[in-house]
Amino acid sequence: MSQKIFNIGILGTGWIADKMATTLAGMTTARAYAVASRTTEKAKKFAAQFSIPKAYGNYEALADDPEVDLIYIATPHSHHFENNKMCLLKNKPVLCEKAFTVNTPQAEELIRIANERKVFLAEAIWTRYQPMRQMINNVINSGIIGKLQMLSANLCYPNIALQRMYDPALAGGALLDLGVYVLNFADMFFGDDIKSISSHCIKYPTGVDIQESITIEYNDGRIAVLWSSQLAKSDRQGIISGTDGFVIVENVNNPQSYAIYNQDYQLVKKVDCPPQITGYEYQVDCCIRAINQGKIEPDEMPHADTLRIMRQMDALRKEWGVKLCDEV
Repeated sequence: MSQKIFNIGILGTGWIADKMATTLAGMTTARAYAVASRTTEKAKKFAAQFSIPKAYGNYEALADDPEVDLIYIATPHSHHFENNKMCLLKNKPVLCEKAFTVNTPQAEELIRIANERKVFLAEAIWTRYQPMRQMINNVINSGIIGKLQMLSANLCYPNIALQRMYDPALAGGALLDLGVYVLNFADMFFGDDIKSISSHCIKYPTGVDIQESITIEYNDGRIAVLWSSQLAKSDRQGIISGTDGFVIVENVNNPQSYAIYNQDYQLVKKVDCPPQITGYEYQVDCCIRAINQGKIEPDEMPHADTLRIMRQMDALRKEWGVKLCDEV
């Protein structure tokens, strides 16, 4: 018997919604079934561009459609909480773009609702779901680079021309948009046995963080050094260093390859990522699998992991004095 093709509803019509629609067009397990925008005109234009059957001029109508199996939220961070909550209260499974919410209390309330109503809810931090995550972990666990000691990761794009990136009312700033990836990179490969986190932040005139460096010290003496910026262009590399060698991951935002080097800085092996549509397909398939298994969270990004990263970001912003979306 053939598997049901999941009908995905896309909530929002920005560039990241474009990427999801492109992804779904290449998938066999799911399809873009409906899209919603704040205006019917925008929704119809998006639907026509990607051959999506249904277009809605408001988000509630999308969540009310009984044929929608999973809603992908692609709105700005500032709107994630209200969009998620509306969908969950209508018992619609949700895959929400990172950063999951503006802060931890919002995330905790959404997860509480998902648990109470037994509705699936996941954060779309795509690197958590990609096969490269397990491939890199297999290298680390093989012992080929010895005992882990240091990790570095950076993600920097000069994107300050976009209002969303520097507007506190839209939850702008480097941390929620870019820093979330390097924090997740450290979390995936160095774990959560953290002793302390120290950091330094440069603010934009609007009050949001525009670039930052973050150092994590672990209880066993390992250190992770992370940085992100909306002013600079960087190599986006992640480097995991051990006593016997190191691994260079090309692009922590969507790993394209990893290369293993020995103590003599000689290349031992380089492995490219498996062929992909965009890299977004993995999170969709993981959600489909979890929903079909009756779960309310995916194994690849459980709610506990989302909350841990949110708490780290809250603590960092508190240290920097960065407040978003009318936070007090």
